[in-house]
Amino acid sequence: MFTGMIKEIGRLRGLVPAGGVVRVDIDGPQTARAASLGDSIAVDGICLTVTAVRGRSFSAEAATETRRLTTLRDWRPGRRLHLEPALRAGDPLDGHLVQGHVDGVGRVVKVARAGRDLLVTVGLDRKMARYLTPKGSVAVDGVSLTVDQGPHTDRFTVNFIPHTLAWTHFDGIRSGRRVNLEMDVLVKAARAGGFADLPAVDAAPAPDAGTPLTLERLLGAGFRRRGTKGST
Repeated sequence: MFTGMIKEIGRLRGLVPAGGVVRVDIDGPQTARAASLGDSIAVDGICLTVTAVRGRSFSAEAATETRRLTTLRDWRPGRRLHLEPALRAGDPLDGHLVQGHVDGVGRVVKVARAGRDLLVTVGLDRKMARYLTPKGSVAVDGVSLTVDQGPHTDRFTVNFIPHTLAWTHFDGIRSGRRVNLEMDVLVKAARAGGFADLPAVDAAPAPDAGTPLTLERLLGAGFRRRGTKGST
């Protein structure tokens, strides 16, 4: 689990095919110094497992599915990459909950200045767009950002403040660039659960600490799955 707060910008040293996977070699002194074999590191938003550490660099392996769903096939040596080690117990949650499981790839369709800020509009598949919520969260190349302007049917706009630009590789972003997208895991869970019709606060009886929470109690309190009126 990650937070979308980038700790270091690394550089890709190379991609090496290795029997069905691709070994990703990355220069990142700060990240490599603290890394151990088996650690999870988000690389441009992709959760990868450390397989080797050599001085100021580390290696990880990317499977076929990872390459299919992400921008990894666009990577070339020298590319700057966002690096974030996994969240540890006790660490502050400064961004939002990010799994490092990329949902798909979006494409930058517009870049505009607004004073010192940078407004970036990203186009995306409508299947992913259903998880956008105004003022909600989205991870773009692993960076935790707030969804700003719509429409949210096939695109969204995020606002980069100068601090974010200084700590990421988005300072040079251009239209046409493909970016990894991970939608907010909490919104995905809510959509998948289907509990859209929630009862009013005063409609539910006061909880009884001695009675376990069961499906029958939830239904009795007025909770329903989307599209149902009296049955589950």
